[in-house]
Amino acid sequence: MRIACLHTADSNIAVFEAAAREIGLSKDVLSHAVRADLLAGAERAGGLTDDIARETASVLRSLGQTADAVVLTCSTLGPSVDEPERTMSVPTLRVDAALAEQAVQVGGRIVVLCAVETTLEPTARLFAAAVAATQTPFEVRLVPGAWDLFKTGDRDGYLSAIAEAADAAYREGATIVALAQASMAGAADLVKGGPRPLSSPAAGLAAAVEMVLREA
Repeated sequence: MRIACLHTADSNIAVFEAAAREIGLSKDVLSHAVRADLLAGAERAGGLTDDIARETASVLRSLGQTADAVVLTCSTLGPSVDEPERTMSVPTLRVDAALAEQAVQVGGRIVVLCAVETTLEPTARLFAAAVAATQTPFEVRLVPGAWDLFKTGDRDGYLSAIAEAADAAYREGATIVALAQASMAGAADLVKGGPRPLSSPAAGLAAAVEMVLREA
């Protein structure tokens, strides 16, 4: 089995390799492509544009030529998976879709944390669709200043800021916190105020494996 991951940050390679080990995948299952320029372009534009979505879909299609499944790990680019002109021969999914499904299964009041502003709108739409059948209450929040810490390489500060926001959400009555971006996953280890927050890497890879097995 081969699963190709499209990232927009080099650091997410290690995050997904750790998630693969967590769910029992062998070390040769994942392959990685990094296109930081796609997220940078979306940030400059204030969000995902049609052109960036088409380019992302083209990269996904290319990765699918040598993989059994393709995982898009960037939440800002997530809607590119649904690009109308995309034709894929293998299962392709956005990693945060599995996260949303997992959060709905927990139920209660969901607080979704985002680190970068361009992720807010696609994340809100994704979770709104996920909770439609159950009307589970959810709120999407931006962690102020977190993305600046990430971009300057302050990983510890980045994860601490996210963990503090998660603890605050629990103090305010959240049932479960979901970390919308894959790069946030390490913050789950630092949260003390409630259940371990849900993160997307392991959930997304498990969903990809399930899709491949269904197709087999």
